[in-house]
Amino acid sequence: MGIGTTLARAVDASIDRTVVLGYTRLGSGLRARWWPADPEPGALAGRRVLVTGATSGIGTAAVEGYLRLGAAVHVLGRNEAKVAATVDQARSLVPGGEVVGETCDVGDLAAVRRWAAGFGERCDRLDAVLHNAGTMTGERRETSPQGHELTLAVHVLGPHLMTALLGDALRAAPAPSVVWMSSGGMYGARLHADDADDIEYRRGTYDGVRAYARTKRMQVVLAQEWARCDSTGRALVASMHPGWVATPGVQEHLPRFERLTRPLLRREDDGADTAVWLVATRPESRAPHFWHDRAQRPVTLPGQREPSAEAVTRLVDHVVKATGAGIGL
Repeated sequence: MGIGTTLARAVDASIDRTVVLGYTRLGSGLRARWWPADPEPGALAGRRVLVTGATSGIGTAAVEGYLRLGAAVHVLGRNEAKVAATVDQARSLVPGGEVVGETCDVGDLAAVRRWAAGFGERCDRLDAVLHNAGTMTGERRETSPQGHELTLAVHVLGPHLMTALLGDALRAAPAPSVVWMSSGGMYGARLHADDADDIEYRRGTYDGVRAYARTKRMQVVLAQEWARCDSTGRALVASMHPGWVATPGVQEHLPRFERLTRPLLRREDDGADTAVWLVATRPESRAPHFWHDRAQRPVTLPGQREPSAEAVTRLVDHVVKATGAGIGL
């Protein structure tokens, strides 16, 4: 950042607090003037990366970003036809790149176990995982095959189980990375002891937007726990939020928000930028390991409390019990 380092940091923090500036394309446009350098060409040559939720939006943009840096990329989605189309598109955009289609419903724990067993037979090393699969529902009756609230299953339980089952392949990599794609919406959700008593949202009136935000907060907490429990000393485990991005999910689930903010929404590759940059450059990360626009960010806003130790323990206990998988590489 040169002579303007102190000023740039002050401006960066200021626009982060304004939200509208920090989360829209205006924020990344400003920050690109001083943020860390782009990855070197070929930075991911010889590396193997898995992207979940890869058949649209930020996931598809991340696939292209990793491919352009030389990685072999596994494109995972739950719809086989969409996976095949995304693979074909990626190969046309990056001729000669290695792209592998993977079909799995991340919210179905049995499907995750079956898929991971097959992946382990095909690949004995995996350098990075981007947990990008996401969903939003309108009613609590929409549950996973195992009966879990759907956003919890897709955003928390499935990614946790997948990370655990891919542990051998990740540990075989010299510098493994696991990145959880959270959301800026998580700032509007708390996770304290009283919330931890109802992780599955069985009490009270169900609010799909609130459930989404809470599970995005849970992703940040869980990623921090995975980072804390890394026994390899080599893993980068982090979470991030992409800002406000014009994705099919936003158009479908938040149509009013999309209409109001359309001129300011980021492109999908802009939303994927930090996810690609993290894996390609592996910057030093400190707890709570939460990133946005190539910089670490606080996990609470002024006046907010961080999740209590009791709430974190209850969340981890619930996740471990529901999946049968512990935390730690």
